[in-house]
Amino acid sequence: MCASSLPNADSSTLSSRDHVALTEQWAAHNYHPLEVVLSSGEGAWVTDVEGKRYLDCLAGYSALNFGHSHPRVLAAAHAQLDRLTLTSRAYYNDQLGPFARDLAQLTGKEMVLPMNSGAEAVETAIKVSRRWGYQVKGVPESRATILVMDGNFHGRTTTIISFSTDEEARGGYAPFSPGFIIVPYGDIAALEALVDDSTVAVLLEPIQGEGGVVIPPEGFLRQVRELCDRRQLLMVADEIQSGLARTGRTFACDHEDVVPDIYILGKALGAGLYPVSAITADKSVLGVITPGSHGSTFGGNPLAAAIGREVVAMLQTGEFQERARVLGKMLTAGLEELVGHGLLRVRSRGLWAGLDLDPELMSGRVLCERLLAAGVLAKDTHGSTIRLAPPLVATEDDIQFLLDALKGALIKG
Repeated sequence: MCASSLPNADSSTLSSRDHVALTEQWAAHNYHPLEVVLSSGEGAWVTDVEGKRYLDCLAGYSALNFGHSHPRVLAAAHAQLDRLTLTSRAYYNDQLGPFARDLAQLTGKEMVLPMNSGAEAVETAIKVSRRWGYQVKGVPESRATILVMDGNFHGRTTTIISFSTDEEARGGYAPFSPGFIIVPYGDIAALEALVDDSTVAVLLEPIQGEGGVVIPPEGFLRQVRELCDRRQLLMVADEIQSGLARTGRTFACDHEDVVPDIYILGKALGAGLYPVSAITADKSVLGVITPGSHGSTFGGNPLAAAIGREVVAMLQTGEFQERARVLGKMLTAGLEELVGHGLLRVRSRGLWAGLDLDPELMSGRVLCERLLAAGVLAKDTHGSTIRLAPPLVATEDDIQFLLDALKGALIKG
């Protein structure tokens, strides 16, 4: 059945092929999905419209750290849905204050500025950094610059892609926003050499997720922290993918005992249920924001705040950090056994791994298609690299299932 003959069909009666055809006809082609049509999920597993189950090893780019349909988050959301979902920030609501307090305490900061998507949170951090530079550091108006990292991924707004080094993300979208200087990731000497009187912040991912789980050299984050302290700069950590227990600690910065001036959070903050993002910082930084200088209709709405507060409560127990640490060790050990057998390199931190394939064997896309056939969902990036990020609610049996599927897919090559 062709897509054009299905405009009013009941979606429950359509096959995967029908759904793919409808999507390709009516939705813009800004993604190139694997050909699986998912209809339900629970825990670490999802089910397609034909009833086949898959282990979700992408987890919504870490948005689903707590798996699909986690009962605690669902209960919090259902309770709030029956009461109040949106007031806008033109009024107070009874959920935002408790959420902001709990998130601030989790991050060790004094204030929270809530938004919706991760990209909005990054944009917010950029605006706060610039305004802090003018009002606190004394940088002349319109002169502020922010140092960013080669290979970064912070979102897809026009400002953010202005300092992306991914030409696929940038192509056709010029002119680009000024005010950003790109530095080699992990190179503290290069970073320090580019600091001048106009520099207000260093924006980085403690681990570059989109780049393939790229981990900087040991000590780099501490060196950035020391540089920022010495030169009066804000250290801004984008923990949207790496934070909230994914790496075995609450934040990836914790692995070097580093506390940035601004945390950027998103994805898992909404537990895959609702878009929730935020930045957190002390009053000496976030105090530059005044009424009317920044805002969002949905940012901090009661439903988002109720969900986010439940996520924070789940993180405060340490359970998910420990699961990521223990299961991550198992995953890493199994992956390292495959190096030299189709894998060139493995990078991992907690329950998060980037695998560099032998490009002469197959592309990342082909490997993901083979994993799909074996019941595992993964995502390729940059040609011959794939990322694995199983939900933190996965079991040891689930991790073994993933390793067995990966071994089979590589041997098939």
